[in-house]
Amino acid sequence: MTIVQVNRRRFLTATGVTAAAALAAGATQVDWTRLMSAAQENPLDPNAGVLVVVTLYGGNDGLNTVVPAGDSAYQTARSELAYKPEEVLDVGEGLGLNPGMKGLKSLWDGGKLAILRGVGYPKPDHSHFRSMAIWQTASPETSVPTGWLGRWLDATGDDPLRAVSVDPVLPPLLAGARTAAASLPVGGLTLPKGALGTAFQGLGAAQAGEGYWQSRAARSVGDLHRAVQTLGGHAPEKDSSAKKGKGELAAQLDVVAGLIEAGVPSRAYSVSLGGFDTHADERGTQQRLLTELDGALTPFAQRLAKTDRGKQAVVMVYSEFGRRVTANASQGTDHGTAGPMFVLGQNVHGGFHGAEPSLTDLDDGDLKLTTDFRDVYATMVENVLGTDAGQVLPGHSGRMTGLFA
Repeated sequence: MTIVQVNRRRFLTATGVTAAAALAAGATQVDWTRLMSAAQENPLDPNAGVLVVVTLYGGNDGLNTVVPAGDSAYQTARSELAYKPEEVLDVGEGLGLNPGMKGLKSLWDGGKLAILRGVGYPKPDHSHFRSMAIWQTASPETSVPTGWLGRWLDATGDDPLRAVSVDPVLPPLLAGARTAAASLPVGGLTLPKGALGTAFQGLGAAQAGEGYWQSRAARSVGDLHRAVQTLGGHAPEKDSSAKKGKGELAAQLDVVAGLIEAGVPSRAYSVSLGGFDTHADERGTQQRLLTELDGALTPFAQRLAKTDRGKQAVVMVYSEFGRRVTANASQGTDHGTAGPMFVLGQNVHGGFHGAEPSLTDLDDGDLKLTTDFRDVYATMVENVLGTDAGQVLPGHSGRMTGLFA
């Protein structure tokens, strides 16, 4: 089997989502000042739902994420790749979280983590690019030129700040036919320090008798300082969080948390973590990535729980496909089909949702889906974004029941 390195720029070209080409070139990038001004002029309603989409690029192995360690079929199929029951973090029903996910286990214990099982789509495709295009456009049967959240943008207005990508490039899921999300790649934002910094900050103070444009210029300086205070001036390659091993995803989520807390009027955010194409030596690589995911998501969830706006946020984690049940000869796994999704937040009804796929009743070696991913999307659109899902997923009637408390 040929292994294809998943590259987001290449993916943008391959998906056929036409609006993404200009976005990748930075045509809709926004800066901190514009976002802080939007928070002042049109602040986010503290009762409005916010959706944070986390994409795991490469096809995360669901069976070594939510591990059926007590199933003899799993142990037989995976030999050295399998986790033993005593190695995983028990979540019941013979399943356990990967040992790298201790923080998410604490969210599970607190009833704030939902595990959606057997998620996929009919007639699955094993190609990274075609499968990711299907997940991002929510159109398994035909190719369409819009992403599912892009269609939500089209249906609900024309302000690109209603959705923000904190990815290096804007993903197709946020590209609509008429509207596309704003792009805010995580990068450095530093201001002068010492006496010069104090003087510069003073320029942002209001002065009696100043004219309109002088006032606007001063406010922009103040906005810039508030952005640094709120968002931390992240540059992942230099930031102390990266030095401590938290990585780029943690930096992206720190930015998202700051934007939510500041009242930026965005209702949807996109972040991502890559590297999950584990055809060889999977166990160490995947556990390291899941540890990074856990180390980013857990403090993010804990931080959101401390503010009214943060409590309205819901995080959805997905990958383009799971992996095959049987390990390959390189102690890795090849492209498969259905896998688990995670949904977390203060309003989430934690626990299992959807049936666990059988490890013996397979479709040519692949797991059979038990949950259609479009059911999940429709539920997010209606329960979190407050929009009729028919405008985003026309003709699809399925929903996830009981996902929100």
